[in-house]
Amino acid sequence: MTKSVVNDFVIKLANVNGTGSSSANGLLMKSIFRMGVPVVGKNVFPSNIQGLPTWYEIRVTGEGYGARSGDVDIMVAMNANTYARDIAELRPGGVLIYDSTWPRQHVLSRSDVTVLGVPFAQMCNDAFAVARSRVLMKNMAYVGTVAALLDIDPDVIRGLVREMFVKKPKLIDLNMQAIALGYDYAKTNFECPLAMRVEPLDKTAGKIMIDGNTAAGLGCVYAGATVGAWYPITPSTSLMDAFKSWCEKFRIDPETGEHNYCIIQAEDELSAVGMVVGASWNGARSFTPTSGPGISLMSEFIGFAYYAEIPLVLFDVQRVGPSTGMPTRTQQCDVQLCAYASHGDTRHILLFPADPGECFTMAADAFDLAERYQAPVFVLSDIDIGMNDWMVDELTWDDARQPDRGKVLDVDQIKDLDKFYRYRDPDGDGVPYRTLPGTHPKGAYFTRGSGHNADGAYTENETEYQEVLDRLLRKWRGAAEHVPSPIVKSAKGGKARWGIIAYGSSDCAVLEACDTLAKDGLHLDYMRVRGFPFSDEIYDFVNAHDLVFVVEQNRDAQLRGLMMLETQIPRVKLESILHYSGEPLTSCFVHEHIKSCIRKEQSA
Repeated sequence: MTKSVVNDFVIKLANVNGTGSSSANGLLMKSIFRMGVPVVGKNVFPSNIQGLPTWYEIRVTGEGYGARSGDVDIMVAMNANTYARDIAELRPGGVLIYDSTWPRQHVLSRSDVTVLGVPFAQMCNDAFAVARSRVLMKNMAYVGTVAALLDIDPDVIRGLVREMFVKKPKLIDLNMQAIALGYDYAKTNFECPLAMRVEPLDKTAGKIMIDGNTAAGLGCVYAGATVGAWYPITPSTSLMDAFKSWCEKFRIDPETGEHNYCIIQAEDELSAVGMVVGASWNGARSFTPTSGPGISLMSEFIGFAYYAEIPLVLFDVQRVGPSTGMPTRTQQCDVQLCAYASHGDTRHILLFPADPGECFTMAADAFDLAERYQAPVFVLSDIDIGMNDWMVDELTWDDARQPDRGKVLDVDQIKDLDKFYRYRDPDGDGVPYRTLPGTHPKGAYFTRGSGHNADGAYTENETEYQEVLDRLLRKWRGAAEHVPSPIVKSAKGGKARWGIIAYGSSDCAVLEACDTLAKDGLHLDYMRVRGFPFSDEIYDFVNAHDLVFVVEQNRDAQLRGLMMLETQIPRVKLESILHYSGEPLTSCFVHEHIKSCIRKEQSA
């Protein structure tokens, strides 16, 4: 490659799971971030403990885009079993870096890429006596090589190493030595830097790198959650791990040492959601994190919470299904599962965060909505958001914000009542008043998941049953006013003929595709849906365009189907763009599919 490319390329690192490459890859990405250059990190890892291939993709993007581009410019191939695939992914003009300790003549099979061999294993075998260190330090050695080739500031790397191992100072010198091995070898044997390189910018001020599960766990603490119950499942377990770590920091009384929180690892998903329903019924803000298989198992309790009108917050970090599927791959495939979870007539409130920043803010929104509407609320993240590193604005919180506890009667209000009727609707908004256990004897009632009337008494009377069910629907529809509103980005230059609708982690790819399509002369308006039930804004957006592309990461066009079920939008106005390979959506996928559809329409 001769053309100079600055702050606009993709590095992909191919490894074997279980060899300690995660720390090295994160170090490389964070070093670039510390130089003020926006980056995106995407991890593709197997669902076993060790031995299978794993990849980590770092996109260096001076423009600040958040999606995968779809290209690979530099491949660090450390897994001999995936050489053929890794070489094939490189775009023409790219660079392959591999361990040349062993002869690998077939890595030279492409004449349109630059191949750089570095004897990582040999260098580490010579430098380190302990076998495990030799394996781990190969990863740090390639960090040094890449740093030299891309002109990454070695002082930044050294500073991060000290931070990483501040509690294990003996490892600092070991890692510094390995990085120096790779760095010095590249400087001695290759022309450094490459035509692709990193130059310092100032575009990361006020930004942080964080994953969605960590942000959601912190959001739950700020929202006032004190109870969490869960059964471990990929990819949501780290959300509860984060909540626990934040509680240990913020929810321990400094004077007494008392823990002001309760976290329970249940024996299964049914027990977990049952515990959360019970805690919420008692007045605690409580939640459970899970994934699609867990939602399936929890559906009976979800229906109970819906019908008995008990606040319930669930974080669904979506993964590939059906059945066990691919537990460590990403999709948006639980939309309809969550919208109608449980048997019988049920409709639920859904929130769609697009990044870790919204995982933080929507955690608080979820608890407010659950208590305002006395109903289950689902926050639908996915493994891309939940477990990958994202660059987002620093998380902020309004200390004046007060939790919305909804229609909860206090002791004086209960005393003033002639009698308390749990499911009456005196305000006409579908939301009844509730009491918390132990407040006052007059506020007691029997909580039942069987047929009940507006007074809370058991019934099998068809009229009384329908009255309650109709009120539940009216209550759910009212939530459309309070779920986060859609965000619209209008095309420059006036009204566009075409529109795009997307949600969740698809957002960053669609935003970039809108820019690249505009360069091709195709201008589209874009609406990001952030909640369900849908507001009238969605119908108005679709109605204002000749054709609207609905971009989602599942096979069955689940959001599009939901839109057609819940609104009067005609089918012919919606065109699906579907991506469901399990890897995060790329901007080029969106660009090419929309461009192809428009060209076909124009030539028809």
